[in-house]
Amino acid sequence: MAIEITSESLAGAQPEGVSAHKENRRPPASSDKAAWLFQWWRPSPRWTRRNFSSRASELSGGDAIIVSVPKSGRTWLRAFVCAYFCKRFGLEFTLRPERYRDPRVPRLIFSHDLFEHRTKGGLWDRLRGKYLVPRTELSRAKIILLVRDPRDCFVSLYLQITRRDPNAPVDLKQKGVSDLLRDERFGVRAIVNAMNDWLNEFSRRDNFTLIRYEAVRASPAEHFRDLLALLGESTPDITIFEEALKFAGFENMQKLEAAGAFDSKILRPGDVRDPESFKVRRGKVGGYREYLSCEDQKYAADALAELDVRFGY
Repeated sequence: MAIEITSESLAGAQPEGVSAHKENRRPPASSDKAAWLFQWWRPSPRWTRRNFSSRASELSGGDAIIVSVPKSGRTWLRAFVCAYFCKRFGLEFTLRPERYRDPRVPRLIFSHDLFEHRTKGGLWDRLRGKYLVPRTELSRAKIILLVRDPRDCFVSLYLQITRRDPNAPVDLKQKGVSDLLRDERFGVRAIVNAMNDWLNEFSRRDNFTLIRYEAVRASPAEHFRDLLALLGESTPDITIFEEALKFAGFENMQKLEAAGAFDSKILRPGDVRDPESFKVRRGKVGGYREYLSCEDQKYAADALAELDVRFGY
């Protein structure tokens, strides 16, 4: 199976992986001390995963829950799945097929979960757990953790904040890439922390699957076929499958985004004249090297050393 990692394969991979990872941490230089302290007072999601807000209903009732850090490739995955099932059952394409209320189409919940919980909204939102997937849903539905090299995630997130998101706080939009890289909430270490916390929380569950963006990029047909199988479509229609694969290709998605062809704000460029403001931007593996200085790459590499080795980065 192309989707390489499940709860079974993770269980025996690193018996003391999480504890060893924590023991190897060292306090950073004084300039990063605030971010380091922020890591250590983070309460475990195992004990704080409660959602008392009205948004809990939006994060409930899914057949599968797809969790990721922003800019991990979920729009690509979402476009493919929606294109396939809409075509399969004769529905007009939409990124929100749940509006059809067709039981033949799997309901997918997409969430940034812990990362959004720590970066979005105010104290009241965090106290209510507004952005957290409810614990009962994680026990009931399939959990898919979509991951990407944190360095590539960060660069795409930086461009999202500074070039695309009109609602981003002014202080963040004015930060240079070096400063934001070290930001305690949005920087590369915040991404590493979220990924580690998810793996620690989910890895022993038998309803958990980990998908690496880089593996899907290397072999999209193989991995998307396995994704459909995970969603109950074990023998996909080959013609529809190939059409959906082509539809979700980067060039086609960029073309459609520029033309405003989607029914959702998810896929609209910040500025059609600026390629860096597109939601579907480049998707390049290792592209962070073109944006980070040598010093910044060293900082990011040090942060990556704190990532659980089971991710394989």
